Amino acid sequence: DRMKSTIALLSIIAAVALPAAAESLSIDSTHTWPRFEVSHLGFSTQIGRFNKTDGKIVLDAATKTGSIDIKIDTSSIDMGLEKWDKHMMSPDFFNVEKFPTMYFKSSKLKFDGDKLVGADGELTLLGVTKPVSLNITGYRCGNHPMTKKAMCGADVTTSIKRSDFGMGYGLPAVGDDIKITIPVEAFKDA
Repeated sequence: DRMKSTIALLSIIAAVALPAAAESLSIDSTHTWPRFEVSHLGFSTQIGRFNKTDGKIVLDAATKTGSIDIKIDTSSIDMGLEKWDKHMMSPDFFNVEKFPTMYFKSSKLKFDGDKLVGADGELTLLGVTKPVSLNITGYRCGNHPMTKKAMCGADVTTSIKRSDFGMGYGLPAVGDDIKITIPVEAFKDA
């Protein structure tokens, strides 16, 4: 009896001590909306967003590794005005007919302890791929209070120059420096 108890206790300790396997998460598109800010004629900062985003995140906190693979539907751009949306979809800006998707991919995640704090990867926009570093704040995992599903979330920021991707329409009156902010929520895959 004592031997069985000792073996059972050792099994529990071993199970707890083993590093957790990598976890796969799917983007919750109803709470992940990439938003961008751009100077408009030097008079104001205008804000737009994309309403359709999906992708996968793989995290292994024990080994401090993982990957991010995000896809943004460029035709889902939302500037708050239909006429403006159509211009942003045109070849002047996102050229959605030719480039219906932009991508961010990374396999270089940055951790501070168990917290995900950044990612170095590549953004593909208008068929041009450039390195981009993401800053990640407020990273937190837990159970969704209503659905009780396991999830993680964070706020992501970065900046790019749109001209680096060949989007030069309106420069310099319409700004080149683009600030990007993305609230991200993702559910752990079963």
